[in-house]
Amino acid sequence: MKYQNKIRDKVQCTICPRECTLKDGQEGFCHVRKNSSGEIILDTYGYNTGLAIDPVEKKPLYHFYPASSVLSFGTLGCNMGCMFCQNWTTSKNKSDSRILNPASPAQIADTAKAYNCKSVAFTYNDPVIFFEYAIDTARLCRESRIKTIAVTSGYINPEPAKEFFRYMDAANIDLKGFSERFYTKNCLAHLEPVLDTIKYVKSKTDCWLELTTMIIEGENDYPEELEAECRWIVENLGDCTPLHFSAFFPKYKFADRKATKFSTLLKAYEIAKNAGLKYVYTGNLTSIETSGTYCKKCGRPLLVRNGYEITGYNLKGGACIFCGTQCDGRFDE
Repeated sequence: MKYQNKIRDKVQCTICPRECTLKDGQEGFCHVRKNSSGEIILDTYGYNTGLAIDPVEKKPLYHFYPASSVLSFGTLGCNMGCMFCQNWTTSKNKSDSRILNPASPAQIADTAKAYNCKSVAFTYNDPVIFFEYAIDTARLCRESRIKTIAVTSGYINPEPAKEFFRYMDAANIDLKGFSERFYTKNCLAHLEPVLDTIKYVKSKTDCWLELTTMIIEGENDYPEELEAECRWIVENLGDCTPLHFSAFFPKYKFADRKATKFSTLLKAYEIAKNAGLKYVYTGNLTSIETSGTYCKKCGRPLLVRNGYEITGYNLKGGACIFCGTQCDGRFDE
């Protein structure tokens, strides 16, 4: 494994900013990468929590081949320490990977092809920690002209990020909040590495990028923080970067908190639109109005959504049928 350093009788994993330094037999923060006889290995390589076919809108990706099918899978563990994790039963699971479902990269690519899936998504837990498994699968998918999607928190070091995103056709990066306070308190992580990853993907790769912020009332829904986040997106990524606001539901160590109200999501949506972002969405709690894609020039509806279902498609070759303006994203002819 190339992303490691030998430090006396220990090995340091350099995939993510945690850079865990491990004794022989010791596992990292993520629970799945460990020192085995002086080498960092991935315990969950070739094992996953099951394969599922989803609409691409569920990732969420609204500008990447809308209405297409995606073969999704994840493994165990995570390199984030989010107190509010919505998938904590797998991301915080330390169980032996041998109880999971075996599937080689080739089998995953073949399954996607057999079921006419446009893409394969690495999701449910963060693919950064199953780096080798994701990349090997992505290579084989590309050979079969199947797209690849990373649903990630973006907590990865710069050098492995170059290799990882080289093989990804799209990414939804979870920007969990916009303050160091929020990241250190609630994610046991830091904001700056995530921002660096987001800027890298946008400016240095061909990977299509969308962002998601899950709104937790009393934690990351402060108007000044949301305004700062949206300004940062406009200034560093451009005003055509899609931003999704999703609702929090009480889980894991935030099980005693209140679920996000739609009115709170709507306030975030309005802040983002007022900041100049062209493509803003609400998720989990949604309405047809706030889940639709609108032409950035004429304002007419391009994609009308009811939940994950597209009920109106007003694009031709990715362009608005009303005024001819190109919609940002990846679209089939």
